[in-house]
Amino acid sequence: MPKMKTSRAAAKRFKVTGTGKLKRNKAYKRHILTKKTTKNKRNLRKAAIVDATNVKNMKKILPYL
Repeated sequence: MPKMKTSRAAAKRFKVTGTGKLKRNKAYKRHILTKKTTKNKRNLRKAAIVDATNVKNMKKILPYL
């Protein structure tokens, strides 16, 4: 059986927390920021946890994370 390959794109975007959950950054923070409120932009700074419905697929493309 050959080694499984990690999706490099996903590996750069996700980190594993101490409890084994996947941490991700939020979207909509790159451009067109003038129309977004300060509160909205501040909340986009915080990292989020990957939803439980996506975890199975994420573990498949990140086998060694």
